[in-house]
Amino acid sequence: MRLTPEQERRVALETNLWLATTRPDGRPHLVPIWFVMVDGAWYVCVNPNSVKARNLQADPHCTWSLERGDDALVIEGQAKPVEPSAAVKAAFRAKFDWDIETDQEYTLVFELTPSRKVMG
Repeated sequence: MRLTPEQERRVALETNLWLATTRPDGRPHLVPIWFVMVDGAWYVCVNPNSVKARNLQADPHCTWSLERGDDALVIEGQAKPVEPSAAVKAAFRAKFDWDIETDQEYTLVFELTPSRKVMG
């Protein structure tokens, strides 16, 4: 799935994405979360005890979007827990001045792999 140059600029500048997951009972769960994009994959760093982490471990299907609804970019895909690469760690440091290696709360990194753009 390819983004337009304008969408790539937005991804680089925007702070949060909205991540939609599904609870075991089928109810949706929607949260804003910091993210980075490296080599076409999107990454989020979460608390392993959070609802979103538990949901993604039970069902990796998810949908995410950038914050601006007046210029929608909505993507469907799947999440998998990963050991973050040096490039992913560097991207979080550069974008948020945040070292995910030393954070004691947000210790689980998910790679969000797009399968299709729904809008945008």
